[in-house]
Amino acid sequence: MSGIDNQWDDSQPIYRQLRDRVIAMVLEGALKEGEPLPSVRQVATEQRINPLTVLKAYQQLADEGLVEKRRGLGMFVAAGASAALMRDERRRFLETEWPKVHATIRRLGLSATDLLEGKTEE
Repeated sequence: MSGIDNQWDDSQPIYRQLRDRVIAMVLEGALKEGEPLPSVRQVATEQRINPLTVLKAYQQLADEGLVEKRRGLGMFVAAGASAALMRDERRRFLETEWPKVHATIRRLGLSATDLLEGKTEE
């Protein structure tokens, strides 16, 4: 988890924010399928959070089938996790974000060319 800032906000529990950061790392390719997650102790120390918080985040990822526990070895990114996350993120974007973006595009009268070329009328 090195490189991830340890700034937490009050919008949701820290374990949930940590879970989301691990998911982002998988989607961005920083963590690949079959690779180990950093140890609970390592993350807790680096992020200055309670080890139980890290364990809760990891357990949620395991419950979702995104990581797997290997007895005596730790937690590893599960096979198929990246594809499953990409599907979920695309679905979420199309269902929740795209309608707002699309409405803004229509309201501003932007064309596909405007969007692709980043043009603005002067």
